[in-house]
Amino acid sequence: MQSKKVWLLVGLFIMPLVFYLLLLTGTNKFAKLPVLNENIEDVTAFKNSTGSSISLEGKISILCFLGDDLLTVKNNALNLNEKIYKHFYKFKDFQFVVVLQEGSSDQVKELIKQLKVTTDMQKWNFVYGSQQQIKDLFNSLKTNLSIDDNGYSPYAFIIDKDMHLRGRTDDEDEGLMYGYNAETVAPIHGKMVDDVKVVIAEYRLALKKNKREI
Repeated sequence: MQSKKVWLLVGLFIMPLVFYLLLLTGTNKFAKLPVLNENIEDVTAFKNSTGSSISLEGKISILCFLGDDLLTVKNNALNLNEKIYKHFYKFKDFQFVVVLQEGSSDQVKELIKQLKVTTDMQKWNFVYGSQQQIKDLFNSLKTNLSIDDNGYSPYAFIIDKDMHLRGRTDDEDEGLMYGYNAETVAPIHGKMVDDVKVVIAEYRLALKKNKREI
């Protein structure tokens, strides 16, 4: 009888505690999205349509390279807009940075016209550079991916506030995953949304911790 009582107590109190601790451990392991590269070039040398520049520093940035034929690959921007931008643009330190070849401003105007029908465009940034500038920026990501001669890559990248490239080291499909193919919705919806959530959650938790310590 005494033995039954002990096992009953274990079942009622100890096992739920162990289960909770296991969950907590799992949460901590998933709490941060891996840093894949710490030495990314900034985009301050690139200019927007007004001739001014922006920076990746201090922002969670979605960085993509759409080359010199934006309207041909506009679905990349539309996919990212629907699945990522609209969900996260209200986060204070969030931005989209689209890198384009010089001379693409008219195409940008056309894309903005389509997007702004349903989108607050304040955190979309379109910047322009030379072929070499674009290639140098892309190469600074140090990925296993490539960019074509027109400055186009189908992949979008998550850059944190410290200008570190974030991604997955043990993705079930790719293993080491540097970027998210924006030509189709599946990798954006199935993976990128979750990963952006993780990075934003990191900063929110850090902010709460800092407030408690003040």
